[in-house]
Amino acid sequence: MSGQQVNNPLHGIKLATMLEQLFREYGWEELGDTLNINAFKNNPTYKSSLKFLRTTPWAREKVENFYLKNMID
Repeated sequence: MSGQQVNNPLHGIKLATMLEQLFREYGWEELGDTLNINAFKNNPTYKSSLKFLRTTPWAREKVENFYLKNMID
């Protein structure tokens, strides 16, 4: 069972997929206001936001927690 993440609800969900679903559901403005992440507030693009989240652990954690709370049944 090594290498498997049985208890991780995000296992198998790519960051890009999370961001796309959150953007479609909430839009940049609401994501920026709710999560208080400047990458979503100041001239956001999908590509720049994804790059920021991949290099900024605290922001990625916020997005992942928000996704779990609001998008996973």
